[in-house]
Order: sequence, then structure tokens, then C-alpha cells
Amino acid sequence: MKYSRLTKEQFEELHQEFINFLASQSITAKEWEEIKRDKPKLAEDEMDVFSDLIWEGVLDKVTYLEHFSTQQMFLFEITQVEINLIGIKIENEAIDITRREGYQWLQKNLMDDAVNLYTSSKVLSEDRNKDIFALIQQGAVITKGDLFQYFDKVVNSR
Repeated sequence: MKYSRLTKEQFEELHQEFINFLASQSITAKEWEEIKRDKPKLAEDEMDVFSDLIWEGVLDKVTYLEHFSTQQMFLFEITQVEINLIGIKIENEAIDITRREGYQWLQKNLMDDAVNLYTSSKVLSEDRNKDIFALIQQGAVITKGDLFQYFDKVVNSR
């Protein structure tokens, strides 16, 4: 398995797609019930293959990720060849940007001495999706990139 198995909730959400996946392998509903009952390892293998297919489809489309912690924000833009990072670090432990008040403070005090903005770029490995998945495993979430684009303008206007 290249990524991770989908959760029970994700499988339920993708129920029809999973049925289609099994059908593409000529596995009927009755046969699937027998496989689950008599060959649980094979059933798990099928679920893992399906999970990887879903992850590949999702990861192929990822362009932006965000990861927040109490005093840091990491905004990622992923191209076909590199990951661009905009990092924001708050040098004031009283500010928690994961809370509404802290985030509002950041919006109003972007040029405060306690706010450090930095950028970085890194060339992706040969397996772009695996690099993206590693960031997701560390807590990053897929976004449309609004924050990255906003801070990109801020950083490039300095």
C-alpha cells in the first residue's frame, strides 16, 4: 500500500465508486461478501488498492496545502516540479492563530515585529504525490490557495 487505507466513513461516502471498482474486477456483491467472510486478507488487499487509487486521483489535483499550529502557519503551493512555502511565525506565545482572536490579531498586525514571514522552495522528488501525502500525514490540509495567494502578494510587495 502506497498511502493509507480510507476510513470507514470515506468508504461509506465512496460506496458507489467502490462497487464500480469491484465490478471492474468482475467481483459481484455476493462474491464480495464471500471474500470478506472467507478471505479477509484478500478483502483488505482490495480495499488497499481502491484506497491508493482514490488517493492518487486526489493528490494529482492538489495545488495548495495549509498547515496551522498555535504560532505558525505553513502555506504550500505545489507545482509539477517544486513546493513553494510561505511561512508565518508569531514570536508572541500569547497569540494563538488557530483561534479566531489570534488569527484576527495576525490580520491586523501583519507588519508587527512579532510576525516573521519567510519563503522557501524545494524541488519535488520523483514521486510528487508521495511528497504531498507526507505533508498531509503531518497535518496539512488541501485548500484552494486563497491564503497562499494573499500572502504571496504581501511577501512580493515588500
